[in-house]
Amino acid sequence: MSIKKKLPLIFCLIVFFILVANNALHYIRSKNQLLDYNEKEIAMITKEVSVQVENTKQGSEYVEDILARELRIASIAIRKALPPRYQDVTNEQLKSLSKELRVSHITLLAKTKDDVIGVRSSDPKEINMGTKGWGYWYDAYLQLFALKPVTVKKGLALPYYWSGPMEKASSSPDHIDKWGYYYDGTTNYIIDPYFRDNTVLGYEDRFGPVKVIKNFTQEPGVLEMSVLNPKSFGKKEEVVHLNGNYYTRISAEPVWYGSYKKYPNFEVDSKLVKKAIQTNKVQSYKDTLKDKYIMKTFVPVNTKNDQPYVICLVYNYGLIQNELLHELKVHILLSIVIMILVLIISFIFSRSITKPIGYIVEQVNEIAQGNYGKKLHLNRKDELGLLTENVNALSTHLLHYVDDLNQSKKLIEYQAYHDPLTGLTNRRYFQEKLKPVIEQANDKGETVSVLFIDLDRFKHVNDSFGHNKGDELLKIVANRIQKCLPEDNDIITRQGGDEFIILMNNLDVNATKAVAEKIINTLKKPYSIAGIELYLSASCGISMYPEHTNNMDTLIIYADMAMYSAKNMGGNRVVIFNERINKLSQERPKLESHLRKAIEDEKIEVYYQPKINVDTKTVYGAEALLRWTDEELGFVSPEIFIPIAEDTGLILPLWEFVMKKACHQVSEWNSRYHQPLNISVNFSARQFQEPCNMVKQVKEILEESKLDPKNFEVEITESILLNNSKEIVQSLQTLQSMGISISIDDFGTGYSSLSYLKNLPINTLKIDKSFVQNISENLANTEIPEAIINLARSLHLDVIAEGVETEYQKEFLQSKNCIQMQGYLFSKPLSTEAFETYLFK
Repeated sequence: MSIKKKLPLIFCLIVFFILVANNALHYIRSKNQLLDYNEKEIAMITKEVSVQVENTKQGSEYVEDILARELRIASIAIRKALPPRYQDVTNEQLKSLSKELRVSHITLLAKTKDDVIGVRSSDPKEINMGTKGWGYWYDAYLQLFALKPVTVKKGLALPYYWSGPMEKASSSPDHIDKWGYYYDGTTNYIIDPYFRDNTVLGYEDRFGPVKVIKNFTQEPGVLEMSVLNPKSFGKKEEVVHLNGNYYTRISAEPVWYGSYKKYPNFEVDSKLVKKAIQTNKVQSYKDTLKDKYIMKTFVPVNTKNDQPYVICLVYNYGLIQNELLHELKVHILLSIVIMILVLIISFIFSRSITKPIGYIVEQVNEIAQGNYGKKLHLNRKDELGLLTENVNALSTHLLHYVDDLNQSKKLIEYQAYHDPLTGLTNRRYFQEKLKPVIEQANDKGETVSVLFIDLDRFKHVNDSFGHNKGDELLKIVANRIQKCLPEDNDIITRQGGDEFIILMNNLDVNATKAVAEKIINTLKKPYSIAGIELYLSASCGISMYPEHTNNMDTLIIYADMAMYSAKNMGGNRVVIFNERINKLSQERPKLESHLRKAIEDEKIEVYYQPKINVDTKTVYGAEALLRWTDEELGFVSPEIFIPIAEDTGLILPLWEFVMKKACHQVSEWNSRYHQPLNISVNFSARQFQEPCNMVKQVKEILEESKLDPKNFEVEITESILLNNSKEIVQSLQTLQSMGISISIDDFGTGYSSLSYLKNLPINTLKIDKSFVQNISENLANTEIPEAIINLARSLHLDVIAEGVETEYQKEFLQSKNCIQMQGYLFSKPLSTEAFETYLFK
């Protein structure tokens, strides 16, 4: 079949399916909208009716109280108008008095031997009527005759008076009465005035829901509405027999308001009324009743202090069906018209497309045979005109294809050997270049230096500020490294992530280390990205060919191992590969295993290095330090096992062990020492991964050891504070609020910034021992310690110097008002027994 015939058919089928889908969706949406509208209308109606019913109950109680008080006033007037003995009163006299006082009737009740009966009345049916079987009514009469307050809960009780609730008259069940009963002891009878019918029922027209129900039944679709009593609806009528009369109580009527006559269905409706009350959910069903398709809805209304009821709404469901049928007919007719129009238009449209396409196909066949450069002429402004232009352009561009291909090959080659982010060469280039560089060095007897650089805390930058800023940071890092390289022919590559490898020729170890330290110091300088000041450092490992190995792969591995050794030593430094690093790397699994067992068996020892106040020449505290001597490995330096503990997570139980041991020990010393000591414990970054849990542990250990928080100090590194996360700051503030001091350890070796020092909870700066030990006897290299002391004083912080080993170091620090010190000049770290000896000597 040709395109000319296919297009009209395809368009018609597409439009047909679209129309069918649209009509179906519209029908479903219309149906749902109508049902939703119907549900909302039912909810609105039932809510209004339920409010009216509640208002009726409240209005009923209000009117009952008003009528009761009016009857009491009438009773007092009757008492004044009648003699004290009922024998002296006539029924005619009561009829006349009831008209005068505007009450329906007056009855006088007298007490007999075993009953209270009506002895005189304006209503003949009340005379000689006994009341002994009236329940709480009879109890109220006896309390009135006894001149006691009426305690019956129903009705209204006032002094010498009680008014019963409205009920159908027992003497005449066709009437509804409101009674009042008055007895003050001055008569031999109870005065009983009461209102009947219109007077009592007048409130219904004012407060009841009848008018509202009537208005709603005039709405389109609402056929009938009623308020049903779930206790009696669908059950046998409750009949009360009293004094020879029978009647149904108002509260027991099955239909309280509205009509239930047009579409009755007692068997089904009574079950749904019961289910609605039990589940407290709306119930409904659809059925044909009296030749009309209707939907009945039963809405339960539960009140806290009164009997629940159900609102029944009968809705003409046929209206919804008629509306949907009308919608469907309109859409079908409209679809037929659209299909005819589409068919006509598609035939015209297909011809306008297929004719120029045939012309273009003929010309493209010629181009495919190699006839480049021939121009097509088709005067159109649409896609076919654009296609014609593209075919002409294709013919022209084919002439330049070979040149473009050669340029593309160069670009691909560049991309294959370069990092797209930094523009540096990549891992592939480095691996291919390393072999000829080493071969050339071997031939000339030269050296090859490999520098493996990894940024410290770069993951934190990515996590905190996003990968976009991390990428910007890597570009700056790459640029800084390039500027530090002494020779243009040095090779720098980005291995991936934040790792860089540098290849340098013919430099000895010292020259290579000098270049590496220059790079590390340059990378330590602040970075400003989008107005944010960032601080980073880097760790660098160096391996040398042929000094360390002749194997290319091993050369890179050694540089990598040296780099990790630098990281384990705290980062921000250069480490040259040596056999000790190699040995340590090989022994690491054994070290980790022995360390784990040593922690479990508590074979790690806590040593204490005294802190001295040089002005008073007293020991005011100590720093808790770890020492480990393994049975097989011998003494293991903390610089070796602490980084392993950090990497493996063993730092957590190790920290807990130090905390408990040190706090208990210092608490014991303080109970014996004349001046309380404080103890400082180093906290690692791992403790601050769960700051809330860390604070809780510190509090528990201090309470358990009975160590005063003011004698405890937390030592942290600058890198922890640089995270400056809300949780870490809050945890430090919590510790500080407990009385615990916060000290920055090794201050000056990291990324000092006045902004974070000023805003974070810090008590003490600890001058790193490297700055102290650089102080010479002629007081050279004193600038950094003096600057730190001045900085601490300006920020109102304490300052302590560690690593003090000579008298001239001590004297210089003391002259600058740094009076708190620790170091080998005073004492090395001591075991528990040795510290006691030192302390109490």
